Amino acid sequence: MKTIFLLIFTFLFFQTFGLSIITTSSNVTCIASERQSLLIFKQTLKDKNNLLSTWHGVECCEWHGVLCDNQDGHVVKLDLRGQASLDKCLKGELSPSLQNLKHLRYLDVSMNDFSGSIPEFLGSFQCLEYLNLSGSFYPKAVPHHLGNLSRLQYLDLSNYIDGFIFPGPIMDDITWVSSLSSLRYLDLSGITIGSHIDWFHPIINMLPSLHTMKLAFTFISIPSIKFINFTSLYSLDLSMNGINSTIPISLANLTSLMHLNLNHNQFHGKIPDFNGMFSSLASIDLSFNSFNTLMPDVLCNLSSVVHLDLSRNMFTGPIPANIGLLLRLEDLYLQNNQLSGNIPVSLGQLSKLKNLDLSHNSLVGVLTETHLAKLNSLNSLVLSYNSLPLNFSNGWIAPFKLQAFLASSCNIGPYFPNWLQTQTNLQRLDLSNSSIKDTMPEWFENILSHILYLDLSNNQISGKLPRFHFHNSNDIEDGILKMNSNKFDGSLATFPSNVKILDLSDNLLSGHLPQADGTMNLSLQVVNLSNNRFIGTIPIHLCKVPSIILLDLSQNKFSGRLPGCIGNLTNLSVIDLTNNNMTGVVPSSLGCLKLLRSLHLHNNKFEGDIPSSLQNLTKLVTMELGNNLFTGTIPFWIGEKLSKLRILNLQSNKFTGKIPRQICQLNVLQLLSIAHNSITGTIPDCLGNLSGMMFTNSEDEFAHFYYMSDYEENILSYMKGRELHYTKIILYLVASLDLSSNNIVGEIPDALMNLVGLKSLNLSGNLLKGQIPMLIGDLGQLESLDLSMNNFSGRIPQSLTSLNFLSHLNLSFNNLSGTIPNGNQLQTLDDPSIYKGNNGLCGPPLLRSCNRNDVTDNHVGEDEGQDGTEGLWIYIGMGPGFVVGFMGLLGSLHFIRRWRVAYFETLGNIYGWIMLLFELNIARLRRKVFE
Repeated sequence: MKTIFLLIFTFLFFQTFGLSIITTSSNVTCIASERQSLLIFKQTLKDKNNLLSTWHGVECCEWHGVLCDNQDGHVVKLDLRGQASLDKCLKGELSPSLQNLKHLRYLDVSMNDFSGSIPEFLGSFQCLEYLNLSGSFYPKAVPHHLGNLSRLQYLDLSNYIDGFIFPGPIMDDITWVSSLSSLRYLDLSGITIGSHIDWFHPIINMLPSLHTMKLAFTFISIPSIKFINFTSLYSLDLSMNGINSTIPISLANLTSLMHLNLNHNQFHGKIPDFNGMFSSLASIDLSFNSFNTLMPDVLCNLSSVVHLDLSRNMFTGPIPANIGLLLRLEDLYLQNNQLSGNIPVSLGQLSKLKNLDLSHNSLVGVLTETHLAKLNSLNSLVLSYNSLPLNFSNGWIAPFKLQAFLASSCNIGPYFPNWLQTQTNLQRLDLSNSSIKDTMPEWFENILSHILYLDLSNNQISGKLPRFHFHNSNDIEDGILKMNSNKFDGSLATFPSNVKILDLSDNLLSGHLPQADGTMNLSLQVVNLSNNRFIGTIPIHLCKVPSIILLDLSQNKFSGRLPGCIGNLTNLSVIDLTNNNMTGVVPSSLGCLKLLRSLHLHNNKFEGDIPSSLQNLTKLVTMELGNNLFTGTIPFWIGEKLSKLRILNLQSNKFTGKIPRQICQLNVLQLLSIAHNSITGTIPDCLGNLSGMMFTNSEDEFAHFYYMSDYEENILSYMKGRELHYTKIILYLVASLDLSSNNIVGEIPDALMNLVGLKSLNLSGNLLKGQIPMLIGDLGQLESLDLSMNNFSGRIPQSLTSLNFLSHLNLSFNNLSGTIPNGNQLQTLDDPSIYKGNNGLCGPPLLRSCNRNDVTDNHVGEDEGQDGTEGLWIYIGMGPGFVVGFMGLLGSLHFIRRWRVAYFETLGNIYGWIMLLFELNIARLRRKVFE
């Protein structure tokens, strides 16, 4: 609609103002001075696309982009517009030599790459009527000299073009615009004007002939004006400004308005009743705002409306019953609101409607043939994410030929709708999660001749996969094939052509993957074949598709070695081979995948050392190598080189040696598991510096994959006494440290109590000793704590009762003693097996009762640290007592002779008995030896 409007306007503009200058100049002689000026201008430019290749010879009026007046030969038009879809055509700067083109009426150098600011000499073209500099200059101030162009009717300085934002100039003063009294078209989109600049009065009050005004993405605000005398304006664009306001009632004075664009702001409140004021209004775009009222039925009185976009607001209530009055309507976009109720039957009267989008609402009721009866022109029908059953008779023939039908999460099943077989122009089809329990009908392949996007996922479709032949498309939303989460069986005959995203996961597919036949799809970016029954080796022809970003072959029966050529896939961000039968060593070429963020090799039979080349994977966030046969020590370079790691899982391998202290350098690490290995040594106290386990992480920090909806980050972690799967949806909430089932010795470092964000701590099955840290209660987020099967001694800290989220606790098979603390969350953990194998423990939930001393010992004070202080004073007191007692004994022996004689006689007798026993034993031993 917008493109059509611009074409019509441009046509009318030239018909009215520029027809005399756009004429053939084959019989016109070029003026030498102007030719020389153009050649000087050419010399200052870099023209890598050869736009100016025809600029040679004497007849400049025949050069590309140059037009001359058919009467006097003066250059009156210079059109050197570049192409937005390609690289900038011209680079350099606008040469001052262009000033010699004094008769120039039309100048378009847009979509190029000119350095510096907009040159001031452009204000000297007194005859100029058309000036387009859009997308060509870097952020510099707009010269006020442009205000001298008194004949200018068309001015485009925009830097926000077709959704792209180019670095644009800054306008610190807009008053010069008021001097352009002939101006009819003004586009300043993407130029920073700012809310502090008064743009309203210089434009609205001083430009009575203005037809089109575009101020998108300029950061302006709307002044409080009740009356606007601006009846000439028929196109107003104030989008992308973040304006926080109600729609001003003064807009009612713009009685000639045809095009109104207010999208991407914060407009709210009630939409004014403009009934009878906008007899020509054809396009209304209020999308991406904050309207939270009932959908206004007053808009249905604007009978001239062709394009109506109210999407992405918070409109509530039903769609107005009088929507059928908009008989000229071609585009109706109501998606992403909070609309409810039934779809009005009058919608079926809109015979000119081409595009209808009602998705992402709460609409109910049954959609029948009556709702679509007269929609003969319909091209796109989008109903996704509503509770809408579709009830069409088997013999119904649709009056339209759709190019797009999207009905995800609608109730379409259990069978494929028969009316679809007439829709042979379909390019985009989405029937995902639509309750289909059918096999693919024979006619289905007939409707795929133009297909670009197909999603049948999350149904119960069975049978064999059809052959797919997608058309080539450069659109990022095309080339998508999702058949995942169904019951398709059999083999995969070939990889579909022209497909970017291929998702066949969660089916019953089997056999070998197809081999290359010379037509391998070189546009593949996502390959997800997980959770099927594929066998054999990973085909090496996949290595010939360097565009692959995500490769998920997990949960199949692939075997053999990982091909060394996998290193050729240099764009890989995710590789997941979890739960297969892969063997051999990991190829060192894996270290060539410099963009890799997620590496999953869990539960295979990989062996040998972790290749040192993996230290090159500096963008790695997830490294999951658990349940394999890896040997050697844990590489120190993991901590030194892989600084972005958040998930490190090395459990259930054959690693030996100590935990490298370099692991402590992984500041964002939040899940570390080296359980079930043969790790020795002590727990490094620097693990207490892992800040990723100190704080709750943001969900955004895991939104680092290109195709978030096409890959489910899946981590296995032993937590709460069982193996759990954590997906990317909740993974950001989990902080876990698992060092269980190793040969780790020593005590638990007090520094570990700094990890206050931990959800799970598992140190079971080691040789740890000493007391459980008194500050264990500081781990306030802890949900699972397992210290079983160690040599811990002493009492259980009372602070354990402050762990309010604790749901799993295991302290069994240690040497703990004293009364078991009670209170708070700990009272709910009443399974006696938690404390099994600690013979010194007593009290509930154990049946062993405590004596008075045990009770007294356990209730000395709430602060366990106080008990240690009192024990220290006991030992301090015992020392002087021993010295005093010993000196008293020596003093008595010295001053009382009778005691002294008796003491030494006793010592002599004891010595005699000891020597006698010693000699008797020696004699017996000799007798036994010589016998």
